[in-house]
Amino acid sequence: MSSPRERIVETTFELFAKQGYNSTGINQIIADAGVAKASFYLHFKSKEDLCAEFLKVRHEYWFNELHTFSSKAKDLPAKIISAFDFLVYMNEKENFRGCSFLNILSEIPADNSKILEVIQSHKADLRNYFSELLKDDDLSDHVYMLFESSIIESQLFRSNELIERSKKIVTNLIT
Repeated sequence: MSSPRERIVETTFELFAKQGYNSTGINQIIADAGVAKASFYLHFKSKEDLCAEFLKVRHEYWFNELHTFSSKAKDLPAKIISAFDFLVYMNEKENFRGCSFLNILSEIPADNSKILEVIQSHKADLRNYFSELLKDDDLSDHVYMLFESSIIESQLFRSNELIERSKKIVTNLIT
């Protein structure tokens, strides 16, 4: 059995994915996680703090999955392409739920710096992932933008078609 904190974060993922950030209340999270209100507030001061923690946990999970998925690649082009294959894998696994970070970004006020900083950090790490692999800022930014747009478009149209097209473009760019 997981700890109350883990159940709260797991429940948050499910509810934010199904209902969104703004439509999910603390009382629903507490009830669905099966924890006491005091237990929730022992771990999180507010919904905003919970969201920031949820995104940090999601960041670790997502990058661990990406690294595990791409570790099988034999060379640099295969590693880059495997990142796009990872998007297809995640779409199948999570039913085209899209990017947790961008989903929440669309719901928070522009001045919510606590959550915004976590989202920006995640995107900076993703951009750095491609930069470290490719060692070319212009090329890595181009691949990063194709990757990001593939996430958004695949969620919007519930299709991996743009991911497959992006893979072809990236293959031409890096080989």
